[in-house]
Amino acid sequence: MERLLSGQPQHTDGKLTKNNLCREAGVSRATMNRAPELLTEWDARTATSPAGLLQHRHTAELSELRSKLRRSRKECHALQEQVDAAATVIMTLLAENASLREHATGRSAAVIPIPLSRGQAARE
Repeated sequence: MERLLSGQPQHTDGKLTKNNLCREAGVSRATMNRAPELLTEWDARTATSPAGLLQHRHTAELSELRSKLRRSRKECHALQEQVDAAATVIMTLLAENASLREHATGRSAAVIPIPLSRGQAARE
């Protein structure tokens, strides 16, 4: 228990778990479960030990980072949707522009007079 609480494990990864406690002690989980006073002491000491406080701090930081990552991914998804919508509008405008240019170049620049009706021709 002391090795785990001081952050100097010899047989585990150092996480403050009951499985690591029994591995560090070299006993089975069943043997450890038959010592309720030891488990009570473990629970009390892990909450206030330097390694326990560090683990709680890391857990809180990890939770905050995961939350930020979720928000960033959500924002990235929204921005990607805006980019996709803008690309669709741009492609539509490019197609319209090309069509208008083609239509404009197909017309001649000569002015064609509109024939006057008989009544208008007689008045002139």
